[in-house]
Amino acid sequence: MGKGFFNVPIAVNEPVMSYAPGSAERKAVSEAYKSMYNATVEVPMYINGKDVKTGNTSPMSPPHDHKHIVGEYHLADKTHVEEAISTALEARKSWSQLPWEQRAGIFLKAAELIAGPYRAKINAATMIAQSKNIYQAEIDAACELIDFLRFNVQFMSEIYMEQPESTSAAWNRVEYRPLEGFTYAVTPFNFTAIAGNLPACMALMGNVVVWKPSDSQIYSAKVIMDIFKEAGVPDGVINVVFGDPVMITNTVLASPDFSGLHFTGSTHVFKELWKQIGNNIHNYKTYPRIVGETGGKDFIVAHKTANAKQVATAITRGAFEFQGQKCSAASRAYIPKGLWADVKHYLLEDIASFKMGSPEDMSNFITAVIHEGSFDKLAKYIDEAKAHSDAEIIAGGNYDKSKGYFIEPTVIVTTDPKYTTMSTELFGPVITIYLYEDDAYSETLKLVDETSEYALTGAILSTDRYAIEEATKALQNAAGNFYINDKPTGAVVGQQPFGGARASGTNDKAGSPQNLLRWVSPRLIKETFVTPTDYRYPFLG
Repeated sequence: MGKGFFNVPIAVNEPVMSYAPGSAERKAVSEAYKSMYNATVEVPMYINGKDVKTGNTSPMSPPHDHKHIVGEYHLADKTHVEEAISTALEARKSWSQLPWEQRAGIFLKAAELIAGPYRAKINAATMIAQSKNIYQAEIDAACELIDFLRFNVQFMSEIYMEQPESTSAAWNRVEYRPLEGFTYAVTPFNFTAIAGNLPACMALMGNVVVWKPSDSQIYSAKVIMDIFKEAGVPDGVINVVFGDPVMITNTVLASPDFSGLHFTGSTHVFKELWKQIGNNIHNYKTYPRIVGETGGKDFIVAHKTANAKQVATAITRGAFEFQGQKCSAASRAYIPKGLWADVKHYLLEDIASFKMGSPEDMSNFITAVIHEGSFDKLAKYIDEAKAHSDAEIIAGGNYDKSKGYFIEPTVIVTTDPKYTTMSTELFGPVITIYLYEDDAYSETLKLVDETSEYALTGAILSTDRYAIEEATKALQNAAGNFYINDKPTGAVVGQQPFGGARASGTNDKAGSPQNLLRWVSPRLIKETFVTPTDYRYPFLG
């Protein structure tokens, strides 16, 4: 029972460390990388606070050196998933009743553990298993995850303070109850922060979780769970299972106590899960909450007044950071013909300066794509572009998977605005550019809006405020996060709530109170002070 109205620490964004040569943080992460890379780690599942080993294991290898084994993880069978569910439901009895400030304290402690003693380890794990360079690992695994944990606590307190009006006759108050039952988190490989936030934000609001990380993110998922355990997350509140996603999901969604899905991943998988939940709707005790952030075909539009160097930088950063494996990554661009010569010059100059290789060498800007399936898909689209009369590759176009899954940053220029790579999500270091007539800006904006099924992020670059306003209106449904004179990536928790609509998801804005509101079921309590004793109203006379 609370004994005060508590103010939480004011959330501030975690500063991004520089990792400049000679810096202490660079030395720390280099040492952690070497130690972890040259060791082998065994990753058990985590159910009811216990490490669960099945003997049925799968290896973990760095995408940039896929023959090297850094560890193995244990795979679930159906009984483990059922145990995770029953364990979570048992833990809910105590966790859902724990005063909110106690839950807040746990996750605030987790944030500080990441900011301090675990920083080098979680960054190194992300570099090794997800092939992020140090800067991409720092802004993700360290800073963004810290930000999620800190800001979510602040958002939770703000939600709890949102109360209805009362009168002298009756006191109205709202409880923000956790959902009845258990929730299911399905997380992606590309952001350690997303992987940590999806189960953590639901648990923060008093829910219990079964979490299935991506097979390609298990190394850093283990570090996340080590942090949560040290921070004091009680046994059974967050249970982690690995293995066959179909079996795990079927088992979870068959439970009548399933109450919510928090998902980040492919559009097709999310739609199939939505359909499966719908087909099971008569079995559930409540209507499950369904929150998903899925794919994108994110755009950059340059107006004829744009600065060519700024456009080129928006493309190189927006399309090629983390090998284009961000759901927000720029993958199509619309450039006016009159600006193209300068943009092309700067763009090719930038790409020629890129270094590619292992993230251990911190001078490398580009590393490997996540796995062979991704590599093969990207190679196929690049080969098709080489052979297509409507496409020309002006940079990159080569690939090699002999040691790691390396795809050169590739720029395709097309004469067809509906060419395959202008509309299909590739999820790699490939951007396709369409050149439009300088005076066809309005028509091009219409083209941008109609070309893709997605609506996640997009950017407009212009020095003409009328052109910016036109694009802002014309593209209002084409991007949930819309950037003016910037690249379409890099949303910061507390500053740019993230999410898109159309085929890009439910737009429930991670990094904002809007997302946390999906994981509560409010209860209104009205307390009347003088209770009536006569049914008769004055109008009866």
